[in-house]
Amino acid sequence: MSSSPRSWSRAAAALRGWRTRQWTVAGLGALATAVLVGAPTDVVPNPLFGRSVPVQWWNYPALAVTAVLAGIVLSTYVRRPSAPSGSETRDGGRLGAAGGVLSFFAVGCPVCNKLVLVLLGASGALSYWAPLQPLLALVSAGLLAEAALRRLSSQTVCPVTASA
Repeated sequence: MSSSPRSWSRAAAALRGWRTRQWTVAGLGALATAVLVGAPTDVVPNPLFGRSVPVQWWNYPALAVTAVLAGIVLSTYVRRPSAPSGSETRDGGRLGAAGGVLSFFAVGCPVCNKLVLVLLGASGALSYWAPLQPLLALVSAGLLAEAALRRLSSQTVCPVTASA
């Protein structure tokens, strides 16, 4: 009987087993993500970056969800002292990276993105790109959540060792 690479109960068990080190990394990772995504998109106000289009109400919760999930995914890479050698997993890493990149495009100013401007022009960015951004935010959160679920689920699975 094969088990799924993801399990809510195993993920919850992994979170319950986290020590201060994992929670600290998760918090610092969430803060870093909020700054790295929020500052250049000017969702987090700062003197270095600006926006041509005002921040939308949904940008704030999208950034918060992204930051929390990214912090959790990042923390799954912290080696636990009790983890057996070879128990690390790569499952979910690409999903997390894709979710993080998508979040940047989701909360960013639609007319400040040079790639979108070249492809669609300013009116196209506002007419076509801006309405897609909330959907990108949902996809981004979904990818980050799936990455977190897979990585957390794998933390509670006992590794199978090859016998000699």
